[in-house]
Amino acid sequence: MHHEATLIATVALGLVLAFGFGFIAMRLRLPPLVGYLLAGIALGPYTPGLDADPAMAGQLAEIGVILLMFGVGLHFSAADLIAVRWIAIPGAIGQIVIATAIGTVMAMGWGWSLGAGLVLGLSLSVASTVVMLRALDQRNAVETVNGRIAVGWLIVEDLAMVLTLVLLPALAEILGGNVPGEASAPDETGWALLWTVALTIGKVVLFVVIALVAGPRIVPWILARVARVGSREMFTLSVLAVALGIAYGSAQLFDVSFALGAFFAGLILSESAFSQRAAAESLPLQNAFAVLFFVSVGMLFDPSILIREPMAVLAVLLLILIGKSLVALGIVLAFGYPISTGLVVSASLAQVGEFSFILAGLGIAYGLLPAEGRDLILAGALLSITLNPLAFGTVDYLRQRVIARPALRNALELQRRGRLRSLRHELERARQGDESHGANVGLDPQELASRFPMFAALDMVRRDELIGLLRPRSAEPGERVIRKGDRANAMFFISSGKVEVHVAGKRLKLGPGDFFGEMALLSGSRRTADVVAVDYCQFLTLDVEDFRAFLEKYPDLRGQFDTVASKRNEMNLHIAEHPEEDED
Repeated sequence: MHHEATLIATVALGLVLAFGFGFIAMRLRLPPLVGYLLAGIALGPYTPGLDADPAMAGQLAEIGVILLMFGVGLHFSAADLIAVRWIAIPGAIGQIVIATAIGTVMAMGWGWSLGAGLVLGLSLSVASTVVMLRALDQRNAVETVNGRIAVGWLIVEDLAMVLTLVLLPALAEILGGNVPGEASAPDETGWALLWTVALTIGKVVLFVVIALVAGPRIVPWILARVARVGSREMFTLSVLAVALGIAYGSAQLFDVSFALGAFFAGLILSESAFSQRAAAESLPLQNAFAVLFFVSVGMLFDPSILIREPMAVLAVLLLILIGKSLVALGIVLAFGYPISTGLVVSASLAQVGEFSFILAGLGIAYGLLPAEGRDLILAGALLSITLNPLAFGTVDYLRQRVIARPALRNALELQRRGRLRSLRHELERARQGDESHGANVGLDPQELASRFPMFAALDMVRRDELIGLLRPRSAEPGERVIRKGDRANAMFFISSGKVEVHVAGKRLKLGPGDFFGEMALLSGSRRTADVVAVDYCQFLTLDVEDFRAFLEKYPDLRGQFDTVASKRNEMNLHIAEHPEEDED
């Protein structure tokens, strides 16, 4: 190996080992994030064998943090948060406060300082959005009411951690830490410290105001000009320039963190017409650097903590898996929601992830958290992410136990469904307002007919009515859009991109103007094929209830669907009977 090629060696070893360990983790039905952390441990200085440069990995990790936070801002849904605000905001804040208090008391019992205890407690109080979304998606629960509550809860936690990342540097000296590169000022008066905090908050507020006022006017204008050039390469470059440029500029001009600047860069783009394309174009680089971020975190982990402090590791794990879950369950039940909602939220929170790592690193940088604290947080993350599928399995078991007892089921589930039903209607109104706006961007009745010839026979009135029912959805390359055996909940019309339909061991490709998912809706049976996106895809979806109501209202359209479904069924039977033929 050339010693001067440190950057290449770090990136190459990190990605190769992350791929290997991540693939093994997925084969074991574990989140790939576990594999990425293990790859970092294998590369770290605490394990024999391959060694990468931790300092170089840290710089790459900083880019990973920027792109992770850019993605959080880009996918931030104000409509979803507003719809579930009465449970997500007080629930998340209450759970963070209680879990942080427990973690602080636990750390102070070990002889740590108050500042160290607060950093540890805050790090353990929040969960990984990435892990939660993957777990809910595997259960087909992201779009359910309980899933939306859990997502809203995590959004509030993310926002709380963004605020924490802003305030922690200003409060570090008060809590017993120090500012990196500067001498501590123990004789500084309380008024001076208060002025420092006020100045920091003032800079943040000024940055936020400028970002929210000027950003939505300037950034989309720039991207619109770039998009007209027609170069995908230039558009990708412009998105990355916005993310990294705003993050770096905000840190230099306003002394805010890279993470906050990147979050607002994503937030600026989230409401623009370019949000979906920006997300699609930045995703590959975002994923690559996110992997390097988790690898660099793993490189900092000292596995000997499992032997040196087994009881401390167990205490941290119990707080993550049981303490947080019980607190969340109690809060959800106290707000009058059924136990099924509480169990889903509890299982979703039974892990820690990316924000915990970022906060732990910041705590060490400012002299608040000892290195042992970082090792405990990393150990808790590795173990809790690995055990998170077991948490969801436990949820299913507990719910079945409740259902098996009529009195308990009536008290904790049935009598509380009114609150959930009310929230379902509010979510539906929010989704219709948000998605109908997205569905109608650049889509008029004439364009609907040109994209999907099967609607050409509809008059303008019926096309307008159909557009009101369609909802936009996107998919990334490799994403499973439909899973064989699932219940049918919608049919899909492809606006752009391509998908593969996996049926009878063959792969059929569908592209713009095609549709899929209609057979299960017509028959009422479960899905009979897997559908996987092979490109960045944009869909228009028609909900099962809306689909059936529309077909009942316009039976002539049902005839067209029946004809297409019959032809597709014949094609599937032919494939099953002649598997030796090439699917192309």
